[in-house]
Amino acid sequence: MTSEKTYLDVEDLDVYRMLCDLHLEVCALSSRWPKEEIYELGSQIRRSSNSAPAQLAEKNDDRHVRNKVEGINRARGEAAETIHHLYMASRKGYVDSKTFEAYRSKYKQCIRMLNGLERKLEEKLPEKEQRWNVVREDRQEHSPYEMIFTDTRNPTPDSSLHPDTRNPTPETHSYA
Repeated sequence: MTSEKTYLDVEDLDVYRMLCDLHLEVCALSSRWPKEEIYELGSQIRRSSNSAPAQLAEKNDDRHVRNKVEGINRARGEAAETIHHLYMASRKGYVDSKTFEAYRSKYKQCIRMLNGLERKLEEKLPEKEQRWNVVREDRQEHSPYEMIFTDTRNPTPDSSLHPDTRNPTPETHSYA
């Protein structure tokens, strides 16, 4: 008798696996930087790149949806911090602009995926507590991964879920 899994482990999330892969790449990249950066920029970038997936892992098994959303917000912040450290590494000449742009693009993709994950979790909250303008759909028509990463307002492949493009209105967004 096989039982169908009814939940997602953190390792099932594409964004988690991508962030873990990026951490390993960033560790390899920063290990080639000058020795004086081992405990400075190198340490900071390794910690922030590892903290992004760690935040998801920490909150994944939490029973409260709002706490899961908090983990996603923290992971998004750590990914943005990692972009900053990569930018500083490029300014200091440790990585070329092509390498910086490639990593920046990968981390921005992860940030968009985290936004989509947050948006889907918001559907489980009472309407007055939601921060996103949530469109409820019949869940039986979608796989769990489609549910997490689909933008129902603009379903084109290039659709961005970045918070700056949400255009929140007072009726649909709360800063509380």
